[in-house]
Amino acid sequence: MINPEPDRNCYARCSSQSWPGAQRGGSKHSSCFLLCGVGMAPWCPVGCGKSLSSTACTCPEPSLCFCHRAGDRTPLHPSQPPLSFRTPIHPRVTTTAAPERVTQVARPSPVPTMPPDLGDTYGQDETYSSSGCPNSIRKRIGATEFGAIFLPTIPVLQWARHAREDEYQRLCQYGGAHGWKDVRWDVLKSALSLLNTSGSALLTDSRPQAARCTRCAVVGNGGILRGSGMGPTIDAHDYVFRVNGAITEGFERDVGSRTSFYVFSTNTMVNALRSYAADGFRHPPQTPETCYVFLPDHDRDYLLLRAALSRQRVDSGRDEGVHPQEFFGQDLQVEKFRMLHPDFIRYLRNRFLRSHILATPFWPLYRPSTGAVMLLTAIHTCDQVSAFGFMTPGYRAYSDHYFDRGHKEVQFFINHDLRMEMQLWQRLQSSGILWLYTGPERA
Repeated sequence: MINPEPDRNCYARCSSQSWPGAQRGGSKHSSCFLLCGVGMAPWCPVGCGKSLSSTACTCPEPSLCFCHRAGDRTPLHPSQPPLSFRTPIHPRVTTTAAPERVTQVARPSPVPTMPPDLGDTYGQDETYSSSGCPNSIRKRIGATEFGAIFLPTIPVLQWARHAREDEYQRLCQYGGAHGWKDVRWDVLKSALSLLNTSGSALLTDSRPQAARCTRCAVVGNGGILRGSGMGPTIDAHDYVFRVNGAITEGFERDVGSRTSFYVFSTNTMVNALRSYAADGFRHPPQTPETCYVFLPDHDRDYLLLRAALSRQRVDSGRDEGVHPQEFFGQDLQVEKFRMLHPDFIRYLRNRFLRSHILATPFWPLYRPSTGAVMLLTAIHTCDQVSAFGFMTPGYRAYSDHYFDRGHKEVQFFINHDLRMEMQLWQRLQSSGILWLYTGPERA
């Protein structure tokens, strides 16, 4: 439901490389998860890749594609049921299929022991270490199973203060969303230096009254919201978070109309614009209230941020020549933009969503989904959090998205562990850390 959907057309450039499992040969069917230069398979869906031989596919986009041999039912994890093609269910038809069982983890959760390459050491930031709310998440989480892994001083955002060479040397050892390995120093410095206002360090520039509790609604795109009537409840919160293909027009009754924070990476945003254009997603929300929160995956996020804050076209990279106004409208003041810190993304992966994928050859591809990062960002910055449109054990009863025109099964990809995320939401709800919308019969 919340997984950033890969580009259905797999645009752009790069070459393929054989997947180790296929090089070994043999008749055993095996799943392949195609990423540029990493995965391969003997057969790829039309538009997702091109079968060049019995052992290779090309993927022209560094977003993940799922490829498999015909008839393959290999599960993503030994403890999970195999992937299958199920009979479509109309959005308004009730299913009697049993929901997936959610495994509860014993309390408390120990701090995981991790290889040094995963980097379980972080910078510090006191921005969110205190709250005037008497019942804030930060004051309650220590008594839950999450107390041992929660870091109250983890830096959530990065801004001009972090544009230092010593920080660059510390973080350039980690790739992707977890560090700065894929970003040149000059690009990083010029982009972060523009996030230079007092609001750049806070997700909210001016919080409500000190003694009030900041109430945040975090809205995923799951089909569970269709027909929910949750729109007024969502809009009644102090702040509303949305992600990726955040379509509200025509769905206000179910999902609300406000967007305080739009969370995205440039890759997931562009893919959403391609994938959901026919559903009505023409651009991210553009309202006076909306702030844009980058989840930086690689240099194209820093290049787009720099272009937006300097009010110029993107000057290099894959998006060269693009006008930031196409995405964010004409109001490009610095107060409208935030950027998540790579320490924060790495911390979420290492401590909250440490998937079995990290013990496989595909571990460099894995990170929490953009929706998961959005929800955990709210938990680390808001006093009270309500989550809507996230995957629950009964997800098979609903379409992938609330805006789907017909029923679409939830898709699973190796760069995210959506079932683990689903289990985490259940545990956070049981611990009293968040309120989770689980459907009309449980609301």
